[in-house]
Amino acid sequence: MNTNVISSFIAIATSISFLLLSPPSKSFYHSLFLSDSLSCNESIANHLYILTKRPHVAGSEANAEAAAYVLSTLTSYKVRSHITTYEVALTYPISRSLTLKPTPQDSPVKFDLHQDIYDGDPHADVADEVLPTFHAYAKSATVAGPVVYANYGRVQDYAVLKQMKVNVSGNVVLAKYGKIYRGDIVENAYAEGAIGVLIYTDRKDYGGGGDAKWFPDDKWMPSSGVQVGSVYNGAGDPTTPGWPSSGLCERLSDDDAEKGGEVPLIPSLPISWADGDRILRSIDGQVANDDWQGGKDAPVYKVGPGPAILNLSYTGKQVITTIQNVIGIIEGVEEPDRYVILGNHRDAWTFGAVDPNSGTAALLEVAHRMWKLQEKGWKPRRTIIFCNWDAEEYGLIGSTEWVEENREMLASRAVAYMNVDIAVQGLGFYASATPQLDELLIKATKQVQDPDNSSQSIYQSWIRSSENPKIGRLGGGGSDYSAFVQHVGVPATDISYGEDYPVYHSMYDDFIWMKKFGDPKFHRHVAVTSIWGLVALQLADEEFLPFDYLSYANELQRSVEDLKIELSEKGIKLFPLFNSIKELRMAATKIANEIKKHNSLGATRQKCLGFCIKK
Repeated sequence: MNTNVISSFIAIATSISFLLLSPPSKSFYHSLFLSDSLSCNESIANHLYILTKRPHVAGSEANAEAAAYVLSTLTSYKVRSHITTYEVALTYPISRSLTLKPTPQDSPVKFDLHQDIYDGDPHADVADEVLPTFHAYAKSATVAGPVVYANYGRVQDYAVLKQMKVNVSGNVVLAKYGKIYRGDIVENAYAEGAIGVLIYTDRKDYGGGGDAKWFPDDKWMPSSGVQVGSVYNGAGDPTTPGWPSSGLCERLSDDDAEKGGEVPLIPSLPISWADGDRILRSIDGQVANDDWQGGKDAPVYKVGPGPAILNLSYTGKQVITTIQNVIGIIEGVEEPDRYVILGNHRDAWTFGAVDPNSGTAALLEVAHRMWKLQEKGWKPRRTIIFCNWDAEEYGLIGSTEWVEENREMLASRAVAYMNVDIAVQGLGFYASATPQLDELLIKATKQVQDPDNSSQSIYQSWIRSSENPKIGRLGGGGSDYSAFVQHVGVPATDISYGEDYPVYHSMYDDFIWMKKFGDPKFHRHVAVTSIWGLVALQLADEEFLPFDYLSYANELQRSVEDLKIELSEKGIKLFPLFNSIKELRMAATKIANEIKKHNSLGATRQKCLGFCIKK
């Protein structure tokens, strides 16, 4: 027989043997990850129930117990896991008081600053473990003065007050939550000369307004509900800016930390909409604009100042305490030194059923499904790291300290960071990302069923209201992606189901609220788990990283076009910037074409081998 013919037979036989004996493709495992056989809404619900039995603020015994649960669960899924600790500066309330004197003739009104338990509250026996309502890192001080109503406390709101000839200096500001971060509300008030700040949840925004019922009968914030939170404007331990808070590290003094400009310099307190309503009824002066007014049955909002006098007193303590990040690792086979990172924080101001433990439950479910894939033979190309952060609520502390400690390693080895702070808070899919990950997110949503309409994908429901899915950008310090994006330049995503929920950061953010109003069947949790895990799998397994830098170039082009308009009358030329974007687009196009060509050749090769088997 001709040696060429023999060689051909050997090659074909070898190819057939390879196809028959080789493991399933990575895409097979990715499809399996989404299958009903691996999805379990009951296990997600069980994780959430266990994690939210007690309030678990950072630094507490209950939060350490929650860390132990996450660690043991990951370990049970054969994920190699450990706890990384840091010693950080956290603050807790010692005393608070708030007294209102409506007029010189009236007796003072003392507010109890207390959130009430509700009828049938299953957490009533641990309600006393909820910290008194406060602002983390608020200035300890006692102040008294007339009250000025400043709407949402934004810069533009103070501009309106100036137009009305209302002087804020020397007064106590009353502002409502809703448009900007509470730390900015305090900072803006300080810049205007205020001596203290009260931030309340207006019933129109959080209480459903008018005749609406509130939790537990409906989703809305009860009248005594208070949104607590941090007023620190930085990220990471404020006493160790730029370096990790480990061991006996050097720390800034309290005075030096204040000089840094991230810690408030006037006292503040969060209050309920019932208390805010009482104060608003005592303010006189000019009537506020229509868009500053409340809803049905609200009093007419006036801006003051006074005649009501508020006496605000707050004393807090700052302590150096231990926080615990839980880290789990599935090591990659071909590129073990490249990291695909999934992150969620664990600490909560109260029970945290929505924020953050809906995300924690989803993180554990991703790990569970990946364990099942490993049992069926899947091995990731790159290393996957699960991160369950601590002390996010105080100022992204756990994640920031970890990034500071591992900065050089992450800058060179991290492929991407995928964050889920809140997995579920209501209807609709929401996503933010750095632009090179846009297409990957869109692709994933096309493969996952809409949890509220089984006849369509999440992508189809996502685009119902617009021609293109809207993907936000990761600016500011909104969650734990911040250090990855802003400190080391790692591509990142942040996803959730729903946007905003009324009982945010209050003691009513519990398992009952989630079971009744957030996700009764936990199908939305399953959907978030599917998208989160699928994106992670594709980043971990694709031979060529599935980044789309054409999307990045287009985003930059739009931003610079907007900047050009803003600078049109200032004589500033942006030609170098436009040229750089053009070069990026050309390079991105070349890379995309090379990858497409490679994938096409691979598909042809597989097709030819399949033809040989049939013959």
